[in-house]
Amino acid sequence: MAMPSDSVSIMEVGPRDGLQNESALVATDGKIGMVEALVDAGLKRIEITSFVNPRWIPPLADQAEVARGIRRLPGVDYAGLVPNVKGYENAKAAGMKEIAVVVSSSETHNRKNINASTSETMASCEEISARARKDSIRFRAYVSTAFGCPYEGPQDAARVASLATRFMAMGCYQVSLGDTIGVASPRQIREVLKAVNVTVGMDRIALHLHDTRGTALANALAGLDLGVRAFDSSVGGLGGCPYAPGASGNLATDDLVYMLNTMGMKTGIDVDKVAEVSRMMSRLLNRALPAKYPQAGGWKARSAS
Repeated sequence: MAMPSDSVSIMEVGPRDGLQNESALVATDGKIGMVEALVDAGLKRIEITSFVNPRWIPPLADQAEVARGIRRLPGVDYAGLVPNVKGYENAKAAGMKEIAVVVSSSETHNRKNINASTSETMASCEEISARARKDSIRFRAYVSTAFGCPYEGPQDAARVASLATRFMAMGCYQVSLGDTIGVASPRQIREVLKAVNVTVGMDRIALHLHDTRGTALANALAGLDLGVRAFDSSVGGLGGCPYAPGASGNLATDDLVYMLNTMGMKTGIDVDKVAEVSRMMSRLLNRALPAKYPQAGGWKARSAS
């Protein structure tokens, strides 16, 4: 995962994290079109769905159909979230070559999100990681509520670092630290990153930021200044966690790419094409999306991509 200091990798999570909390269901062909349009915009890493029981997340009930229906292009990584061993087997059967596992630093959120204790979830992740290594399937890990929990409040940076370290020992290529409810400030971002960096290394850390309180771009910049070069974001600012009250949309891919491109960072992403995907999703969902760049329009970003 080592990369030049001016290159930034973005994991687009809109098709999964962005759609999982929507009341309006997007048809399978709409999801496939979304993914393929994002690839056309230059996104090389996309989390396309979650292999969760459809009873828990109805908007992603067509997970297998989406995974099998996408026209996969070389050089693009298509990932799927798996909450348990059953989800892993379903992802493998659907032809996924990359998966993600997740645990919450908060015990309460983990029980509500995955219906298991943190220790039970980590044991399940151990089994999933062993299967993934055997099957030559790449995997990354999320530590959710790393900066704050809607039920328990602020989280201990040492606990976040411990979970991230355990995931590294399992063989994951990257740990994504989630500000699930958008409570972090740049100062807190720096504190947690410094704790995790001791055993993980900044080149193996991603930030998964939500913009609930308007701090996502500021937090991304704080991470960038410390050496983070991997971010999760969602086209149009779609997103939210069904088990985290008040968790509104993710950091918008459009706004993140605009900021990075105009800073001279290399993303390889066409921000105007991303904005077109946002407008497409706005029409499919019949509502305005929170991303700022598509609303502003009229300015061609000078890009170093």
